[in-house]
Amino acid sequence: MIKPILNQIISYLSISCIALLFYSCENNSNSNKDHLVFRYNEYANINTLDPAFSRTLQDNSVCNQLFNGLVQLDSDLNILPCIAKNWTVSDDGITYTFTLRNDVYFHKHKLFGKDSTRVVDAKDFEYSFNRLRDDKIAAPGSWVLNKVDDFKAVNDTLFEITLKQPFPAFIGLLTMKYCSVVPIEIVDHYGVDFRSNPIGTGPFKFKRWEENIKLVFRRNEHYFEKDNTGNSLPYLEAVAVTFLPDKQSEFLQFAQGNIDYISGLDASYKDELLTADGKLRVFYNKTVNMIRGPYLNTEYLGFYLDSNTPEIQSELIRKAINYGFDRKKMIIYLRNGIGNPAIGGFIPKGLPGYNESIGYTYQPEKAKKLIEQFKKESGIAKPELTLVTTSNYLSFCEFIQRELEKNGLKINVDVMPEATLRSARSNGKVDMFRSSWIADYLDAENYLSIFYSENFAPNGSNYFHYNSTLFDSLYNKAFTVTNIEERKYLYTTMDSLAMQKSLMVPLYYDEVIRFTRKNVKGLGINPINLLDLKFVKKD
Repeated sequence: MIKPILNQIISYLSISCIALLFYSCENNSNSNKDHLVFRYNEYANINTLDPAFSRTLQDNSVCNQLFNGLVQLDSDLNILPCIAKNWTVSDDGITYTFTLRNDVYFHKHKLFGKDSTRVVDAKDFEYSFNRLRDDKIAAPGSWVLNKVDDFKAVNDTLFEITLKQPFPAFIGLLTMKYCSVVPIEIVDHYGVDFRSNPIGTGPFKFKRWEENIKLVFRRNEHYFEKDNTGNSLPYLEAVAVTFLPDKQSEFLQFAQGNIDYISGLDASYKDELLTADGKLRVFYNKTVNMIRGPYLNTEYLGFYLDSNTPEIQSELIRKAINYGFDRKKMIIYLRNGIGNPAIGGFIPKGLPGYNESIGYTYQPEKAKKLIEQFKKESGIAKPELTLVTTSNYLSFCEFIQRELEKNGLKINVDVMPEATLRSARSNGKVDMFRSSWIADYLDAENYLSIFYSENFAPNGSNYFHYNSTLFDSLYNKAFTVTNIEERKYLYTTMDSLAMQKSLMVPLYYDEVIRFTRKNVKGLGINPINLLDLKFVKKD
């Protein structure tokens, strides 16, 4: 498996060597400190180092090393203190008051004056939140403050947020990187170039970014968090990220020991690493660790309901696609058993509101009857659709294509680069598309917001352009309900409405799977697949 890949990576080797050996290049005497440098590749690239614009998993993972917010998540997705050492919520659920630590410093920069740094205070959060909702900035993360009426610095260590109405999931929103604190002096100086000149408070500080080539962080020697035994975090001296643009090249670098970690499965190497039942192959047992756990990510096919294509507008065809392929078989053969077939709704396993009885199971005969009914009612003898995907998911789309052809529906599969597809999906340029929805925060409302009519793309995440008065009324009602069982019932009801209309085709609920070299300790795993390196050690 590895040998055919070799020719593809030769052209990248010189770049990779420069990036991966940056530490020794800067100081030859430190060439024996490889165990203090964590190296990984980001094949999907990153767009920004500004947390207000950090909208992808890749951007979040790098920003997570540089920035902190009021609160944070642990590996079990519990909400913990961060820059806020504690907080209170008023009895009516409207006012949140955060007490800040007084020992959190921004990364050093000459613009801070003679001390090269300063303590974070509540006015910094006031500035950061105002920047996030500033229309002139047009930050994609501004929506996290939609439920906020006001916020203010009461004094240096008290920050107060007032909501428009109770929203039990609000504290989870504050864990997102959008809500990170940034310094006014630095942001005002760099303007839009803050994206490549970030100054935060995180465990690592920015060193260098050569776009599409390498990204380097160094240890923040003044980081405020410590481990359970009182040792300063982080343990690593540096982080080096390369940007080889495909998973095959990334895997070869990992197999050769040039990078320490890869995340996820790809068709180019899944059978090399894993057995058919999802176990690590014996050949890699001595050099590689595999970590696997639940992932709050739903992979799906979506339909643009404002399309003029009769097949897209037809609920019969949309339901036929849902019935027409075997999700369990797909997971076994294309994912080596990693993931759970999506026979429930859009809400994934692990969140209140998930219900496996509201989805679709494999019923090919029912799919055939629905397609025949469409032919009869529409007069279209040969129904046909085009499904747009990225190369990483081509095998899934081709599997569905073959299965649906057996039932009488032709599906053409087009491949686009990820950025191109994302833009086309947001602007209604594709009728049927493959996509995924990863939890931004720990409440099923996050998933259901994709069907809310006021979130129509391109200004929101409703890529389907679904509009239902009943759904919207239930969605708005959920914000007023604090009882978890009542909210769970409302969430399931909303999810079932979306499934009854077959707005999308849930494929599978993903699992996080990470592979590390044996000498990497403390990386861990979490259900949103956010990379956290502050506890990582290398032997």
